Amino acid sequence: MMNSPASKYPPFKPVHLTDRTWPDAVLTQAPIWLSTDLRDGNQALIEPMDMARKLRMFKMLVKIGFKEIEVGFPSASQIEFDFVRQLIEGKLIPDDVTIQVLTQAREPLIRRTFDSLRGARQAIVHLYNATAPVMRRVVLGMDEDAIVELAVVNAALFRDLAAQQPATRWIFQYSPEMFSGTELEFSRRVVDAVTEVWQPTPQHKCIVNLPSTVEHSTPNIFADMMEWMHRHLARRDSIVLSVHPHNDRGTGTATGEFALMAGADRIEGCLFGNGERTGNLDLVNVALNLYTQGVSPELDFSEIDEIRRTVEHCNQLPVHPRHPYVGDLVYTSFSGSHQDAIKKAFAARREGDVWDMPYLPIDPKDLGRSYEAVIRVNSQSGKGGISYLLESEFGLELPRRLQIEFGHAVQAVMDASGKELTAQDLWHMFEREYGITSVAALRYQVMEAHGAAASHGVELLADFELCGHSLKLQGQGTGPIDAFVQGLNQATGRSVRILDYRQHSVGAGADARSVAYIELCIAEGQTLFGVGMDTNVVTASLKAIVSGLQRAGVLALPPDRENAVPPVAVSSSNAFA
Repeated sequence: MMNSPASKYPPFKPVHLTDRTWPDAVLTQAPIWLSTDLRDGNQALIEPMDMARKLRMFKMLVKIGFKEIEVGFPSASQIEFDFVRQLIEGKLIPDDVTIQVLTQAREPLIRRTFDSLRGARQAIVHLYNATAPVMRRVVLGMDEDAIVELAVVNAALFRDLAAQQPATRWIFQYSPEMFSGTELEFSRRVVDAVTEVWQPTPQHKCIVNLPSTVEHSTPNIFADMMEWMHRHLARRDSIVLSVHPHNDRGTGTATGEFALMAGADRIEGCLFGNGERTGNLDLVNVALNLYTQGVSPELDFSEIDEIRRTVEHCNQLPVHPRHPYVGDLVYTSFSGSHQDAIKKAFAARREGDVWDMPYLPIDPKDLGRSYEAVIRVNSQSGKGGISYLLESEFGLELPRRLQIEFGHAVQAVMDASGKELTAQDLWHMFEREYGITSVAALRYQVMEAHGAAASHGVELLADFELCGHSLKLQGQGTGPIDAFVQGLNQATGRSVRILDYRQHSVGAGADARSVAYIELCIAEGQTLFGVGMDTNVVTASLKAIVSGLQRAGVLALPPDRENAVPPVAVSSSNAFA
């Protein structure tokens, strides 16, 4: 790279529009949309679409709600011509949809284009010729007068050929190709010359399309160019002013939005930004940007994943996972602080609230996405993301200290592997860590206390395995959990205490289960959680205690205490909550 690139790449000259108004404009309604996926997008593909893929794309564009669709370049190839004929002869064009076709300013191509449209109810015919100095000088070898003459002669041919097919309602469109690199005075001159031939009226407008064929400048300069043309074009009240941004500088969306603020009525582009080089303007971006500002785009992207699959099939190109609004990862947070903020915001949000969520500019559900992928866990994640996934996918509402405890276990695995963990991966880790499925059979019986133990409320007999030992216990307490702990301490000679207890249900009806989280103090300074699940609340709680003790792995029964309690033969079916 050069130390002084200005000697090779002189900066683009700004427009001296000192009274510009576009920076204060606010977009309050949808523009006229033109999808050029089947023309500009198609010509940029490694393998252009066949008839079947073209038709699938067309039907999807109609379903989304596009009313103007550029369907091809009929003079470019037989398949392009045949597709236009298929749409017309097969009566596949809805009454409220207008197809558009493109042609260069060359008589044989124009005649072929009009032939392709015979029998159409309504059609936009799009004429273009290059106007930029580099094209005049290097490619065409024409001066300004010759360029204007070329445009005028072919505009007249449009008028005459259209008159020969009076049953079709014709709409003419003109593009000074490479407008983004053309002098404004000359752009106005050639456009005014074309519209003088066509003589549009406010009742029957023509379209003037100003393409950012190559992005040469920052979007604000292009907006100045657009506002200048908007102010100075002749017959402006009879013109639909259109813009066709490309994305060479990566600012196609900003260019398109600024152009609409600067006076454009209509915008052309492709779904997800397909097109030559770095692509055309991404219409989905602009539409959903409007949507997130409270403006209906009048296009329906509520099944955005299905739209993406269709586009990928037809274009045979993948959509990037970070692509705005549609990429696989665009609603996903891996960062622990992001995850924690999202989790808290979801918990605080109520149905009907305005959408005010950290890190999520749009509700994924509006686009047919679930919340499943909003949070995913990798080595950058924290307890908030982990607990969110376990809650959203498996219904677990982990207490905060348990979130921290389990987060350390997950982090150790992540640091070792460096790979992402799915919700299913986290669940399997949680099962293993807390022995959800490995807690040995627990049999117990709860009964009212009698005699000297009556003041304790209940008496509990239990039979289970703990750390490889078969343990039988008998205890009294204010309730089953207290009685179980008291009996456990008597049987083992330890002093286990319950510090915290949380319980909730998962599922409903016959599939409902109780989940218990119990924080235990095993020894002075040693605390940990146990987790139990069961259809019975008491059983889940007792399993949680056993889970914590198994995790602690500290039960080494003195020989004289093993089997110290007489055996009992009862089952959890006799238990009561």
